[in-house]
Amino acid sequence: MTIVDDRVLEYIQEHEHGSPTEMMEEGPIRYSRQYIAERCRELANHGLIKNVGNGVYVITERGERYLDGEIDTSEDSQDDPIEVENGNGNGNANGTNETTE
Repeated sequence: MTIVDDRVLEYIQEHEHGSPTEMMEEGPIRYSRQYIAERCRELANHGLIKNVGNGVYVITERGERYLDGEIDTSEDSQDDPIEVENGNGNGNANGTNETTE
């Protein structure tokens, strides 16, 4: 996690949703839209935010818990995305009941 990641999460929490362009133009994040978009993809891979389409993100329960200090993401592997609930009830990002390794 970087300081930018924290600012992205805080922005989305405060505004209920956000895109990299909005965060760059309206938020306290002084980085390029491309860099913010890269960090959003990484945060989504770790289950802290969710892409709802058209480059717009919302914070997840996991993201809320991180901001509240309830979880420590330093234990997350940089290479292994976290599986998050995708609405099909099984928790697998691929929409199957199979486990991924």
